[in-house]
Amino acid sequence: MLEKNYITSADAQEPSLSAVKNINNPKVKFNKFRNALRFLGPAFIVSVAYIDPGNFATNISGGSKFNYNLIWVILWSNLMAIFLQFLSAKLGIATGYNLPQMCGKVFSRKTNWCFWIVAELAAMATNLAEFLGCTLGLYLLFHIPMPIAGIITASVTFLIIYLGKYGQRVLEALISLLVAVICIAYTLEVFLAKPDWASAGLHALIPSLPNGEAVMIAVGMLGATVMPHVIFLHSQLVQERNTHTSDVAKKQHLKMERLDITIAMNIAFIINASMVIVSAAVFYRNGLVVETIEQAHQSLSPLLGAASSGAFGLALIASGLSSSIVGTMAGTTIMQGFVGLKVSDNVTRIVTMLPAMIIILIGINPMQALIISQVILSFILPVAIIPMLIITKRKDLMGALVNKPLTNVVGAIITSIIIAANAILLFLTFTGGV
Repeated sequence: MLEKNYITSADAQEPSLSAVKNINNPKVKFNKFRNALRFLGPAFIVSVAYIDPGNFATNISGGSKFNYNLIWVILWSNLMAIFLQFLSAKLGIATGYNLPQMCGKVFSRKTNWCFWIVAELAAMATNLAEFLGCTLGLYLLFHIPMPIAGIITASVTFLIIYLGKYGQRVLEALISLLVAVICIAYTLEVFLAKPDWASAGLHALIPSLPNGEAVMIAVGMLGATVMPHVIFLHSQLVQERNTHTSDVAKKQHLKMERLDITIAMNIAFIINASMVIVSAAVFYRNGLVVETIEQAHQSLSPLLGAASSGAFGLALIASGLSSSIVGTMAGTTIMQGFVGLKVSDNVTRIVTMLPAMIIILIGINPMQALIISQVILSFILPVAIIPMLIITKRKDLMGALVNKPLTNVVGAIITSIIIAANAILLFLTFTGGV
């Protein structure tokens, strides 16, 4: 009896005939593929923050002034963003709570009130840039007056977020559609621009900073890429699929989320790189230095035709609208997380959108408003990153998904680089360098 139940190690390593058949079974492979697709979505929502109107401004300026020289900044900024988004998703999967909620559990109530105020300012400042981008896109493409365009932006944003009552996946599908619009628009732009691909590829791999102004723009690119509000948000978005409690299930979920992040963030990288490449191929090649989004839109039509300027305007609208939605969603997560405020979703959405609407309606200079918003975000970024690193390195909170020592080291290095870069941007802003 014992002999019948005994299995040698050699037997254990030998797969059964049915297992061998399943390896090459198309149905099994399709089911694995379909299972992977179920987890795609949260990172696509997050990726919108990395292709928002602020990225349009810095990427176009960098390409028109320094040709392809700053593409490497986009690449390295994207790698840092991938790392931080992975940590945020891991925190959400391991703990079953979002980052603001975990801060509420780990830090003192007084500290969390400070976190909440600062984080809410981040959501408002972010929405300011996003609303201005979509409003500007409507104005440039359809000649709609800015105040009316602002009201349209707010109304459409509110409507789309309201559709979230039918499930997060509805929002994921809508935002993915808007990202697809941006991709198609910039595919057309690249096709019309006919860039020097060899030079673009070379500068993606080899760092180059021609002068002090290039340093300033490079820092601006990094600052426009790493946004605090989506670090808070990503840990909430993964909860939709976070239905298992075992370590094995959580590790599998994290593996799928890593795939989601890799795909979505690299799409964002391609779009950002395309912005720099088109700007270099069109504006730098023709000796034009472009300082504003309006100037870029006006210059594209005589250089590449109406289709190019139209595609640019459409991409700007899709970018501004999708990122406005994401900024408002982040505002809800932030307001209800740190100190457990019991406020209705509609109130939190209105509070998050209100400052942007006021600025648009009273006619404050859009460029000045954008600069102010970036300064605010520079102050706020450490409030998102540092607590996340503290929490994810604690085994009592993270369990089997706790950070490895190397992850903590890389996190500290990336955090130092981002904070230093934003401090430089802040210094240049206050001293008149921007």
